[in-house]
Amino acid sequence: MRQAAVGFQCPSCVKEGARTTRAPRAAYGGSRSGNPALTSQILIAVNVAVWVLITATGGAASAWVDRLALLPSGRCQNFAGNRLIPGLDETQCATVPGFEWVPGVADGAFWQLLTSMFTHVDALHIGFNMLALWFLGPQLEAVIGRARFLALYFLSGLAGSALVYWLSPEYGSTVGASGAIFGLMGALLVIAIKVRADYSQILVWLGLNLVITFVGRGFISWQGHLGGLAGGVLIAAVVVWAPRARRTTWQLAGLGLLAVFVLLAVAARTLALA
Repeated sequence: MRQAAVGFQCPSCVKEGARTTRAPRAAYGGSRSGNPALTSQILIAVNVAVWVLITATGGAASAWVDRLALLPSGRCQNFAGNRLIPGLDETQCATVPGFEWVPGVADGAFWQLLTSMFTHVDALHIGFNMLALWFLGPQLEAVIGRARFLALYFLSGLAGSALVYWLSPEYGSTVGASGAIFGLMGALLVIAIKVRADYSQILVWLGLNLVITFVGRGFISWQGHLGGLAGGVLIAAVVVWAPRARRTTWQLAGLGLLAVFVLLAVAARTLALA
């Protein structure tokens, strides 16, 4: 027998009670995370591991940067002098001594839309992004649950990548988790509006980051930030304003439509660059 709050219970009774007790639900559907910080910790660990790999293999000159960064179109590049010859295709590049072909998304390197979200070169860049993820991620996962948080993070990041693919220089490379981070900021604002909380500080924080983004647009990817922010706002709106009746179905349908829109945008840009 096991001691209980009142008297004793048999072990089989305890197991049956645990089996039949309904798991706690998150505010907007799905199971509540037992440890809301775990997902963010894993994401941070992956980002740090990629940064360590890049740093250990040459930093900005590492071949991993070209493999993982988002490059809209492939380019013919001389790594020794960091020089480019725009306009050449892979076959033509192979005839130029000392130059090597680096594929872009339009050439089939679609993984870059995702891997660029985990790629950082500068220590301050990864530091600021991971600090924001550390503070924002657990708060959001505690409210919307782990599965929806992962959907928010990755779809926001992919929305940022899609806008980078469309609006950034064709032969420029983009790295960083900032698109996903701005998505989390946008989602936090939407949830604060939904629960009628005081969101003035969120607006100030978000406004400050947008000002920094556009003031530093020469070296900051405003495309990734803006795309991620828009994605985060839309994703959070789908999650928190889905009707209670068949909520999960509505959420899956809404998130699916957003994912299809992002994929169509990527396909359209690929055709335009072909």
